[in-house]
Amino acid sequence: MENRPHTIQRCTWLLLVSGVMTGIGLTGCAGVGGYSSRTLYPEDIRSVCLEMFDNRSFRRGVEYTLTDALAKRIEAMTPYKIVSSQDRADSVMSGQLLSISESSLTTERELARPLEREVVLTAVVNWKNLNTGQLMINSRTVTAAASYSDFQNQDFTYASALAANKLAQKIVELMETRW
Repeated sequence: MENRPHTIQRCTWLLLVSGVMTGIGLTGCAGVGGYSSRTLYPEDIRSVCLEMFDNRSFRRGVEYTLTDALAKRIEAMTPYKIVSSQDRADSVMSGQLLSISESSLTTERELARPLEREVVLTAVVNWKNLNTGQLMINSRTVTAAASYSDFQNQDFTYASALAANKLAQKIVELMETRW
């Protein structure tokens, strides 16, 4: 019976602490910049005219793969639609494929033959809001890489397509509104 005041005091303290913690939990991160149900993309744009990327490297064809991958990513991951004419678009995206490099990651000891190679794509991207004239992405350099191995029946075409998809993913991430 002598421990009863101690037990009541401990229970009161636990109820107080749990009440405060519940209150903090219910308020969440309101006003602190926490979660939001707003879209990640600018809401004043509904369509994008995607121009074919220019290719400044000596390897041809990768610009088509990149543009196609980017169009598919924009359609799938953003609320925007791809349109073919600037007259019907709210925004226009363009870019240049600056370099397509290939390097050896690992080599065979006896023959010095590459076992695994890497393809690196580097592009500069621009995205302009045609309604306001604002440059939403202004000459941002984006890089993506992918590796391949001849022993797995992979080649440069496979790796460049994989790197183009990764590059398209990074460009779509750049389209998100800054927090």
